[in-house]
Amino acid sequence: MLTNERAAYLRGLADGLDLDKTKPEGKLIDGMLDLIFDMSAEIGGLYDHISMLEDAMFEDEYDEYDDEDYEFEDEENPDYEVKCPDCGAEIVVDEDTLLEGEISCPNCGNELEFDFTSLFSDEVCDCCDPDCEACNPESIEF
Repeated sequence: MLTNERAAYLRGLADGLDLDKTKPEGKLIDGMLDLIFDMSAEIGGLYDHISMLEDAMFEDEYDEYDDEDYEFEDEENPDYEVKCPDCGAEIVVDEDTLLEGEISCPNCGNELEFDFTSLFSDEVCDCCDPDCEACNPESIEF
């Protein structure tokens, strides 16, 4: 609950007590409630001023940053690391490049080929080779 809401709630409680504001106790409680209500209004005003100051101070900083300055990971087209079997260079490629089937290693020029036909086919291979991609798709290294 915000400060001004709490002050209003306390004012309502006091009004429900039917305090006699001519007696010292009633005057004291009424004065304290007025003070609390005024303080909550001033605090709310301070929050407004702080917010305006922050906007004025940091406005230029927000404008100087551009989304193009940052790289955001594309969840629909993630990057994969591929290791060249000849030179051991790690190459980062996107999914579209992998699905094209081949690329040249930028380090040694070796032609790297990617064959995913066994992953997309319903055929079952019976060769029992643990490195066979058709029998063991987990053996494929990206």
